Amino acid sequence: MPAFYDVISRRRDVRAEFTGEPIDGATLRRILTAAHAAPSVGLSQPWDFIIVEDPAVRKEFREHVLHEREVFREQLSDEEAKRFAGIKIEGILDASVGVVVTYDADRGAPAVLGRHAIADAGTYSVCLAIQNLWLAATAEGIGVGWVSFYREEKLRELVGLPERIRPIAWLCVGPVTHLETVPDLERHRWRDRMPLDTVVHSDRYGRPAELAD
Repeated sequence: MPAFYDVISRRRDVRAEFTGEPIDGATLRRILTAAHAAPSVGLSQPWDFIIVEDPAVRKEFREHVLHEREVFREQLSDEEAKRFAGIKIEGILDASVGVVVTYDADRGAPAVLGRHAIADAGTYSVCLAIQNLWLAATAEGIGVGWVSFYREEKLRELVGLPERIRPIAWLCVGPVTHLETVPDLERHRWRDRMPLDTVVHSDRYGRPAELAD
């Protein structure tokens, strides 16, 4: 298997495996350089990366995330809540740093080539930068965990974002003991990965495609 496909296969959303050791500055620069090399609509490059090391900020964010975890848990059935209880959702204090990735819709505006018909194309561009970051980190032996249990206004306040800039992700980043071979949510039986053939269609939605093995 070519090395690139191996990196894709090994990539994991890391929660419990962070060592807390410092991340080498040159390594972090390489990872962020890969993120900044992502394609973007109209070459707008609408992302910014905020490296969060301040323990007080990280602690306050974690408290907010744990509150939102409880909000989610209260929506679950008893059986789901039991399974959810064993799932760690963040490594905010365990990781070396937090990296907040943002979207600035004004970057390159008003004439962002390719965005006039699809307003979300800028947000998609930021997600491509995050994926580049994640794969580069995996290739470097660095773990990444995407925290999504938060309210945007809270994170905006914590890192001092102007109103026009949207926080897209808080990423926990740092050295890890290992990367699990099976994703957490599969190991905890929360959800199973769908086979490729169930999501590939031919010409029209709902018409199965036949792919070579």
